[in-house]
Amino acid sequence: MSAKLQPLLIELGTEELPVKALPGLARAFFDGVVAGLGKRGIEVDATDARPLYTPRRLAVLLHGVAVEQPEQRGEVLGPYLNIALDADGLPTRALEGFAAKAGVDWKALERTTDAKGERFVHRSVTPGARTADLLGEVIAEAVAGMPIPKPMRWGAHAHGFARPVHWLVVLLGKDVVEAPLMGVTGDRMSRGHRFMHDKPVWFSAPEDYVEFLRGAKVLVDPDERRARIVAEVEAAAREVGGTARIDAGNLEEVNGLVEWPKAVRCGFEPEFLAVPAEALVATMEANQKFFPVLDGDGRLSEHFVGIANIESSDEAEVRKGYERVIRPRFADARFFFVEDMKQGLAGMGEGLKQVTYQAKLGSVADKAARVASLAASVATAVGADPQLARRAAELSKNDLQSRLVGEFPELQGIAGRYYAVAAGEPVEVADAVDEAYRPRFGGDDIALSPAGKVLAIAERLDTLAGGFAAGLKPTGNKDPFALRRNALGLARTIIESGYSLNLFELINDAFRLLPSQVQASADQNSDTIQLELHDFVIERLRSYYADKGVPAQHFNAVAAYALADSEVRAARHIPLGGVHLYDFDRRIDAIGGFAQLPEAEALAAANKRIGNILKKADIEVPRMEDPALLSEPAERALAEAVEALYGETAGALRSGDYANVLTHLARVRPQVDAFFDAVMVNADDPAVRANRLALLRRLGERLGSVAAIEHLSA
Repeated sequence: MSAKLQPLLIELGTEELPVKALPGLARAFFDGVVAGLGKRGIEVDATDARPLYTPRRLAVLLHGVAVEQPEQRGEVLGPYLNIALDADGLPTRALEGFAAKAGVDWKALERTTDAKGERFVHRSVTPGARTADLLGEVIAEAVAGMPIPKPMRWGAHAHGFARPVHWLVVLLGKDVVEAPLMGVTGDRMSRGHRFMHDKPVWFSAPEDYVEFLRGAKVLVDPDERRARIVAEVEAAAREVGGTARIDAGNLEEVNGLVEWPKAVRCGFEPEFLAVPAEALVATMEANQKFFPVLDGDGRLSEHFVGIANIESSDEAEVRKGYERVIRPRFADARFFFVEDMKQGLAGMGEGLKQVTYQAKLGSVADKAARVASLAASVATAVGADPQLARRAAELSKNDLQSRLVGEFPELQGIAGRYYAVAAGEPVEVADAVDEAYRPRFGGDDIALSPAGKVLAIAERLDTLAGGFAAGLKPTGNKDPFALRRNALGLARTIIESGYSLNLFELINDAFRLLPSQVQASADQNSDTIQLELHDFVIERLRSYYADKGVPAQHFNAVAAYALADSEVRAARHIPLGGVHLYDFDRRIDAIGGFAQLPEAEALAAANKRIGNILKKADIEVPRMEDPALLSEPAERALAEAVEALYGETAGALRSGDYANVLTHLARVRPQVDAFFDAVMVNADDPAVRANRLALLRRLGERLGSVAAIEHLSA
């Protein structure tokens, strides 16, 4: 390592940090330190460096950091010569004041020139500060920039942090940097595992950090710790011939709870397996951070794995403790499930009439009835069984009255599926009751079965229509009815199912089923509200396509087409009732291909130019150009190309073959370029001008028939 580039170690030791916030805190601390060094011009070698952390520490380990700043060059501009010097060339008070402030004689000042003339300037070069002298403020800035909404305070100190701070290690090379912070001072002493190595850990150099802590029973590298957890859990599951269910979220939380993970294989009474597996899994993962074990058929077994933060001398006692904590919850789940089975799914539904969904929108039973009607209608439109869809909708809310869902709210729909099967309902109905909630979270799959897809669409349509009609639209960060999430779920289900459904017609059907008092209050502006909801759903797709790697310009091009005002919609033959979302998706795909063509940029710019020309037109533009008024060769060539374009693309537009349409559009670039190079659109003769505008209007309408391609222009 160069004498001018030394490794840097910073470790902030605390009490146990919040597990869910831990990775973010570590990342913010790491990024803050690197940014603080960079801001001061200090060279950093962060190759392969990443945040290191355990529940009791946040660390930054960098392979190389410059031991001092480079020379600091400064430039301060002074007065212009006409102000700085008098008629005899002597300094004025303005120049003398500037020189005094700079600490130099005015004759030592340099001169520079800008747009306003020649002026004095003071340029200085000072040696860079030692990195060791700057680390204190770098660390303090990094800590101050960490996302800690409610800092804790301890003792009589005024400072605060996520948890009380107990020690600080700061080593630059082999040297300790004191860097006082929150009542502690930089040292070379850390601490090992709280129980297995309750002794100081001393580092002679930053390179010792990971290895010395490993020897003190602390795995400070989260990747190493995570890999050990997975290996230990999988090995424990294999001991009983099973495979571990390792949920990524659960794994990350466990990784933030331990410094030295040790797997402990446990079990429970097989009779608990009569309870819905999802309830048992929820208890093990969400409540206790255990890992369930599946049998050879992928079903839940009576085994699970806990992760201890210690290598216990009496593992049997640890096992008993883990098994003891889940039994009461399992027993509750079994009791609730048995009682629910006695009542039956139909019986649960009786109570929904007394449960208010929303004051203006009636009871949960009223909502279920509306969803049932919508589901039957949507099923008919997409070729699914309307009777199955209606029946699934009628039962879809009943499990909200079950004891099991009361204890485990995340089992909505899942519990309903079990109860529907027990009641002898068709499997398609039972599956749809569960699938109606999909996608349940970001990245989740949509419903799989036809009835499930239909019910998911109908459920979200009613929620969205009711929310907008009742004045519950999202504002800022407030979205109590999760309308944003419902809009995205609706759009995803329609698109990914390949359903050709008119969004505005769906919204209109949902509005017609709302309670009469809500319809009456929204009657005078119902069309406006429905169009607003239509556009709201489309706008939710922005993040959906961004996650799929679709450039923002491509989405904007199709969205601008879909959200155009009524005049533009009519000109481009867009249904005023809104576009089909699956059709929207196909246009996105087509634009992606078109954007790769060499002609795309020029045609996009041309369409933007056409739009600007037509906006400024001060005459009424005819619908068609008159061939007799086409005098220039370039405009006649363009007119012929446009006429051919309409003929070549009409069938492809009707069939939704948008890639074909755009391929034909690309072929008219030579005629478009020649027209704009050789033809004056705003001719003196009003008739000729109007005719050329008509030609451009027809060209623009066809160029924009798939998407507003002008958005592709830089």
